[in-house]
Amino acid sequence: MTLPLRKTTEKLLMGPGPSNADQRVLRAMSEPMIGHLDPDFLGIMNETRELLKYVFQTENELTMAMPGTGSAGMEAAWANTVLPEMKVIICVHGVFGQRMTDVASRYGANVVVVGSPMGRPIDPADLQKAIKDNPDAKVVGIVHAETSTGVLQPLEEISKMVHEAGMFLLVDCVTSLGGVEVPVERLKFDMTYSGTQKCLNCPPGLAPLTVSPRMGEWISKREIPVKNWYLDLNMIMRYWGEDRFYHHTAPINMTYALNEALRIILEEGNEKRWERHWSNARIFWKVLEAMGLKPVVEEKYRLPSLTTYYTPEGVNEASVRKYLMDKYSIEIGGGLGELKGKIHRVGLMGVNSNPAKMALLTVALCDAFNAHGYKCDTGAALEVLSAR
Repeated sequence: MTLPLRKTTEKLLMGPGPSNADQRVLRAMSEPMIGHLDPDFLGIMNETRELLKYVFQTENELTMAMPGTGSAGMEAAWANTVLPEMKVIICVHGVFGQRMTDVASRYGANVVVVGSPMGRPIDPADLQKAIKDNPDAKVVGIVHAETSTGVLQPLEEISKMVHEAGMFLLVDCVTSLGGVEVPVERLKFDMTYSGTQKCLNCPPGLAPLTVSPRMGEWISKREIPVKNWYLDLNMIMRYWGEDRFYHHTAPINMTYALNEALRIILEEGNEKRWERHWSNARIFWKVLEAMGLKPVVEEKYRLPSLTTYYTPEGVNEASVRKYLMDKYSIEIGGGLGELKGKIHRVGLMGVNSNPAKMALLTVALCDAFNAHGYKCDTGAALEVLSAR
């Protein structure tokens, strides 16, 4: 039997994720496989942990890459934190905050929701009221960078009130790690998780996670075993620690890939990388303004790695995305939840946050909108880019 070739032509992934992987990362994935307890691989694990500490800006010893995508990071965070009937407060300002409530509930949590409309951050005053009304809550969960809307949630005030109440702070940083500051140590995040396929420019398959000493002690003293065996940090920490206790066969070549992606970030430097994302995002926002497109998020709350805008009235957003893929091999994202069919989500993540790719996307978007009856001045849009 003759099978057809796999359809794996290169495409420009400028949606909400995955993003394009750096060629160095893809080459690292092709390096020879060795055993998951081989001393050479254990050395790579150790280096990867130190690099993750650098990107997370923490000295937490309990820092590792969990097997699985960012959703596995979310699952691990709640599985290890929650006990049956434990009260938790979860802030929901988009689809992934809502997903937190689903995951936590499945582990038996009594969830109190603090909500905000999609496209708006959580109001600290609303959370303060929930904390006052629920002093017996143990954990507050919140999304730092809401992938469904492009909101970057301010956390300084929230972190302070959570810790003053003696609660743990659990933070989703899937779309922020490697693109903006994730101040784990400075703001005392207790449980923080991410994914490899966004701003880290690594294929999906691992979930970076870091745990504060205070949270680590809580987990180690649980009287009820973690309900998820595969993601039980009490066992996994022994594999990543000095014991090298066998728990699972690590995704070896994915670890090579993450290691190389983190080396690239170290070479650029955290601060320079964050500034590049902010600078390019601000220019792209001006491009969208020149195109007459309305942003979903107020500028002071926008996430630089993911921009959202409303598609013009009368324009089928899915048809525009199909046009971009068919003609230009460019992927952008559509809306989720109540924003489905109403917005586009554009990712400027890692290697895709650069002027050349922004220019290509700008030309393609203008062409697509013009073809769908919405007039865009390509020259005016490109002039914004050239004025940088």
